[in-house]
Amino acid sequence: MRRIAIALSLLIALMATASAARTFLDPDTEELLVEAVEAAVRLDLFHARCRSDGSNRRTENLNKMIAGKFQLTIIGVQDDLFPERSYRRAQERLQRDFAADLRAAGGCQAARDSGVAAQLAERYEELFSALERLP
Repeated sequence: MRRIAIALSLLIALMATASAARTFLDPDTEELLVEAVEAAVRLDLFHARCRSDGSNRRTENLNKMIAGKFQLTIIGVQDDLFPERSYRRAQERLQRDFAADLRAAGGCQAARDSGVAAQLAERYEELFSALERLP
């Protein structure tokens, strides 16, 4: 029983620390985090769908960087900063939006030919770099 109480106390303290870390984010940083997560997810969805690369490399790289810099994870950003306030609903929306955009672009080949892939990569790199430059 004592172990459970200690574990629960540690969990509560950890949650409070994570929550406190989030309160130090200014609105511009929060917006930048949301945009960067969206860009990483969209680029990984493109690579998974159009290049058969399901590594989620961009999402993983962003997750490592924001975990070290902001003590947040992508799931935490989606839970706390996305309008859905749920990483599952945020992921579902991002997947639906990506699928609709890919259809509107005419599919994978048309998206590559029209530069959509390059635009996704450029946007991701721009946002990732902007987050890295923050203090």
